[in-house]
Amino acid sequence: MSKSESDPSEVLRRAQQQIAAEADQVAQVYQQALKDLASGDLDELLRRAQQQVAGDVDQVAQVYQQALKDLASADLGELLRRAQQQAAGQADEVAQVYQRAMEALADAQNEAALHAWRIDYLGRKAYLNSVLRGISDLQESQRSAMGALANRIKADLENALTIWQEQIEAKRLATTTVDRLDVTLPGRPKKIGRLHPVAQTLRDVLAAFVSMGFSVVEGPEVESDYYNFEALRIPKDHPARDTMDTLYVDIPHDGEYDVVMRTHTSPNQVRVMEKTRPPIRIVSPGRCYRNEATDPTHEWMQTQVEVLAVDEGISMSDLKGTLFEFAKRIFGQERKVRFRCDYFPFVEPGAEMAIDCMICGGAGCRTCGGEGWIEILGSGMVHPEILTNMGYDAGRYTGFAAGMGIERICMLRHGIEDIRLFYANDLRFLKQF
Repeated sequence: MSKSESDPSEVLRRAQQQIAAEADQVAQVYQQALKDLASGDLDELLRRAQQQVAGDVDQVAQVYQQALKDLASADLGELLRRAQQQAAGQADEVAQVYQRAMEALADAQNEAALHAWRIDYLGRKAYLNSVLRGISDLQESQRSAMGALANRIKADLENALTIWQEQIEAKRLATTTVDRLDVTLPGRPKKIGRLHPVAQTLRDVLAAFVSMGFSVVEGPEVESDYYNFEALRIPKDHPARDTMDTLYVDIPHDGEYDVVMRTHTSPNQVRVMEKTRPPIRIVSPGRCYRNEATDPTHEWMQTQVEVLAVDEGISMSDLKGTLFEFAKRIFGQERKVRFRCDYFPFVEPGAEMAIDCMICGGAGCRTCGGEGWIEILGSGMVHPEILTNMGYDAGRYTGFAAGMGIERICMLRHGIEDIRLFYANDLRFLKQF
């Protein structure tokens, strides 16, 4: 090995040429590196280098690459000298392999390259291992020097590999962990879903009635003609059928198409009365379907809630008191309520319920059509014929019923002008609730 390759001043001169901008700092690091290399404390070299030049891992890597090439030059020089005296040809070859190994290690910049280097220079078929296995074949005078040289070179290569792996890992962390990921930042919050505004309103409506002693009962969305119309006093020739734009299911029954998508949730009232004796207090929520031409106030699918109470002595005042309390809980205690006669086939008498307009306060505006009132539901006393058909004594029992569209109530509560927004799946709209 030439003098220039082991002379610390020559090493210092080359380092100053490579990193002119920070020559003094790098020179100090390199001088300390040579001291640590001579003492075998390579871990201390890496720690100090990272502390002193932490802001520039690439510069430390350049210094470290040069240090690897000059690794343990004094001890190896003596071992090489003795080995050359006793087995000159093989010692020179071992020295050349060592030099190539250190240069190749300095060029390895990733785990794959280090793995390939390990196989080439430290693997079972590597040249150094073949030298160690062949020592027994040497003359006795040559064994000691060649064994010491090969073992020292192998140990230095293994040590250099360990430290270089740590250096590559430090560079990887510097470019990925430090630059791209700040582990001190709080974690990204997970997106949490929320209830649809119609579902929120439906829950509020049901909660209002449940708090007044009503039970929630659900029924099928595909109904027979009997439950959807006949049992509710809407025969086939009744004009009320024309207003419901019914969707029929293409399944014939006894030669007739009498299976429909329910147009309201009133069939659940009939089903409950068929199986239950008074007193009855239920609310029946669910989706209903009609062949509607969609516009800002009409949709082909809507959510309804039907209210039914049957018992002895129930009167119109019970209906008004119940719905009055419901309106207060949903729209606010300051709301005014108005009942006005209206026609519904399955109640007698029938009435619509309206609340004073929340926009104009009853003065009249575009929202309320200039009337100052907004209709929210239809109601009335259960027709005696329906009670009789269910097997009840119409002279003894009376009842009231009411039905409302949840979308309409939601629109009134939140000032929404177009019912189609509910089912357009536009997150910009839905995230507001």
